[in-house]
Amino acid sequence: MAENDLVSVRRALISVSDKAGLSDRVRRLAAAGVEIISTGGTLSALRDAGVEARDVADVTEYPEMMDGRVKTLHPRIHGGLLARRDNDEDVAAMEAHGIPAIDLLYVNLYPFEAAVEAGADLDGCIAKIDVGGPAMIRAAAKNHAHVAVCVDARDLDKALEEMEANDGKVPLRLRRHLAAKAFARTAAYDTAIAARLVEEDDKPARSWFTTGGPRLQKLRYGENPHQDAALYAAPEQRPGAAHARQVQGKELSFNNLADADAAFELAAEFDAGETAAAVIVKHANPCGVASDGSLAKAYEKAFAGDPISAFGGIVALNRAIDAHTADAITKIFTEVVIAPDAEDAALEILSGKKNLRVLLTGAMPDPMQAGWTVKSIAGAVLAQERDAGRIAASDLKVVTERAPDEREMADLLFAWRVAKHAKSNAIVYAKDGATAGLGMGQPSRLEAARLAVRKAEEAARENGWDAPRTEGSVCASDAFFPFADGLKAAAEAGATAVIQPGGSVRDEEVIAAANEAGMAMVFTGMRHFRH
Repeated sequence: MAENDLVSVRRALISVSDKAGLSDRVRRLAAAGVEIISTGGTLSALRDAGVEARDVADVTEYPEMMDGRVKTLHPRIHGGLLARRDNDEDVAAMEAHGIPAIDLLYVNLYPFEAAVEAGADLDGCIAKIDVGGPAMIRAAAKNHAHVAVCVDARDLDKALEEMEANDGKVPLRLRRHLAAKAFARTAAYDTAIAARLVEEDDKPARSWFTTGGPRLQKLRYGENPHQDAALYAAPEQRPGAAHARQVQGKELSFNNLADADAAFELAAEFDAGETAAAVIVKHANPCGVASDGSLAKAYEKAFAGDPISAFGGIVALNRAIDAHTADAITKIFTEVVIAPDAEDAALEILSGKKNLRVLLTGAMPDPMQAGWTVKSIAGAVLAQERDAGRIAASDLKVVTERAPDEREMADLLFAWRVAKHAKSNAIVYAKDGATAGLGMGQPSRLEAARLAVRKAEEAARENGWDAPRTEGSVCASDAFFPFADGLKAAAEAGATAVIQPGGSVRDEEVIAAANEAGMAMVFTGMRHFRH
């Protein structure tokens, strides 16, 4: 493919759904002597603004038809985009068939993603699938040696700046940049369409897995300062850190977003109509979680669970932030607070901490919502269904001589929800609707149990308690106990009841140890590994 560094723009095809600022930009093109070809509503908008433009139907000698579905799918359009100006056969074909060369394409697509976000039904979404637009974009991008392709107003602004600086010409470096962006745009568009159609399939066959979307934010760096990073939208519509309204504070970092997402997803496990919940996360792991009738009390209990780790942490709440909770949060250094909403009085209090990032999402995510999560590995992407597993008391199997009492059962279900969001191996001690000690991310389940006890002892010292809150607590394990040693460690810590998946070849040994200790134990039949 021969490539010219500078390409003159003599003719442009404009066909856009979003017409914001359109007439002013096209006037700049016309002032540079560029002939404008346009379609349908775009043509009408330009003519209404007094901008001269040629109807695409005059070029194709075919009218728009089928409610505008067919208008640019024609050899005189695609030939003008695809023709290689330095190829004699292509030039001869253009002359023989009356195909005008198109040097610049500006197309933004039918708003399919917006239709999905607005909750349109399937027919409404299908009506917003653009066919001619992506075809033209791909043609122009393929032939970027001779054509500049613009998929949004910022692209056209860049092209205009270069034209005004280079006597109506666009350099290769920009054309190549625009081509790469164009292919990314059509890929994300097709991804959004595929994701919406998959929703209609009870068990989709994913021979191909796609994900992606527009860049929402260029981040200062990734997990570490030497790593480049950005935040991109995904097709799924889900409240959370990525789409929250930031009402104050410094720019969000890569780690802030990751931690805020982890915290908010855990907070969503607790129905705000039933109980207030507060979650404190540090380095993607919960360090304090609590539920209570009062949001301020829930935060107080969560903070008490690990006051040292809470410093510099991320706070997630499942209800609107009130003044009492805001006042408690500002007592120590906190990186981010994320909640569905906030009272004006609470925002006034939080504003006293200028660097505190406050994110308001407008809603809570549904922990039972179907969806997929992805993780990159070398040369591939691992994709899986979201862990939407949920256990009720009626799902539990009592395997010990003693069944949990009412208080223990409530705490067991609470601890199980927390364990779902802690990195494996995970052990969670809980008491009175609050975490008492957490051990996670350990290669040994026994070590996780011991770590949780050490954290509980540390919290007792910080709070001035006579004993760690593992005394009289319950214990949740995200996977089965492979040996009785982990169960015995929980008993020694003062736990009176245990919830675990079961399924070990040594279940009988573990059950016997629980009976010997007078503990109640229930099996869920479900595990919650999280890596």
